Amino acid sequence: MAVKYTKHFLDKLENLFSASSYILRYEKGNFKSGYCVLKDTKIVIVNKYFPLEGKINALIDILSELNLEPSEFKEKTNQDFLNELRQTTLKF
Repeated sequence: MAVKYTKHFLDKLENLFSASSYILRYEKGNFKSGYCVLKDTKIVIVNKYFPLEGKINALIDILSELNLEPSEFKEKTNQDFLNELRQTTLKF
């Protein structure tokens, strides 16, 4: 799957987080990687000053780190989207 750096693609990623047990927040901070994950409280924080491309890349990195299972999602569209993202590799 090709990563599209659009607001619509970012919305789809955000919807994936909202359907999961993790809370996604955009906050200002001094994150070296652009995000931090608080696994005990299931909160994902992304630097709100990141550009669109940085936010999308950070969310994709986080999703691969969290190892969410498609079966955890009720909606088929979220399951399919997560499966497609798993096949995606970011090239910098």
